[in-house]
Amino acid sequence: MPKLVFGCGYLGGRVAARWRTAGAHVMAVTRSPQRAETLRAVGLEPLVADVTRPETLAGLPAAETVLWAVGWDARSPATRRQLYVEGLGHVLAALPPTTGRIIFISSTGVYGDADGAWVDEDSPCRPRREAGRALLAAEELLRAHPLGRRAVVLRMAGIYGPGRLLRTAELLAGRPMPVASGSFLNLIHVEDAATAVLAAAARAQPPRTYLICDGQPVERRAYFARAAELLGGPAPQFVEPPLGAADSRHDGSNKRTRNARMTAELGVTLKYANYRAGLRASLSGGDVPMPAFLTNL
Repeated sequence: MPKLVFGCGYLGGRVAARWRTAGAHVMAVTRSPQRAETLRAVGLEPLVADVTRPETLAGLPAAETVLWAVGWDARSPATRRQLYVEGLGHVLAALPPTTGRIIFISSTGVYGDADGAWVDEDSPCRPRREAGRALLAAEELLRAHPLGRRAVVLRMAGIYGPGRLLRTAELLAGRPMPVASGSFLNLIHVEDAATAVLAAAARAQPPRTYLICDGQPVERRAYFARAAELLGGPAPQFVEPPLGAADSRHDGSNKRTRNARMTAELGVTLKYANYRAGLRASLSGGDVPMPAFLTNL
């Protein structure tokens, strides 16, 4: 049976490319006929469909592994809930009952705020942001579905890598940056995130949930200072952001995430063990390049 990918983007595209390199038959869902031709040209079988339009999902194949790596686009008319919850519901209704494992890409945003404390897979989920609430609702929908017994949920920390680094333009501009002192970033390099997806597809015993992160939280100000250094820009100047703003300690997302279950059960060995190694590779050209079909996203 094939692999079936919903969301063949920054992460999903890398997973699809690795599966294809290993000789798997990989099918990728896209809304765009033009994008479909790009996917076909690199050896993937495209399916033109839209998860928010259930009539387009008729005839989905039975797949050995289904990867849901759908990301919300601010330009889309669909809300996060329409995409993550209703869209997932449409897909689950359309998938054949013989479908194998489902890998659902979620986010550490489902935890909400822990005031900088450590969290793991058993920590309570109290998301404050819309994205975290929608993803948590999607997780619950999946678990309640019969196919949920074969599902693995991967709660991703902030995914970074070549072409996807935080606020580089601001750093190079040298303007004061509103970044709270004592607030943490939890990160995972995109290549390590892809490794974790493949490991979950091969080794996880569903139903199971994993936190996917490097396990080395970094204070936001330290991250930006190191990024500025590597970019050759001026040392950043920081100011405390307004209460409730992004990068505030009170923005509903300050926590530190553990990866003990990921390393113990999935056997993931990180290529980039911390943000320093990942930033250096991403900015020096020594990183793994993006698959060619991702450059047009």
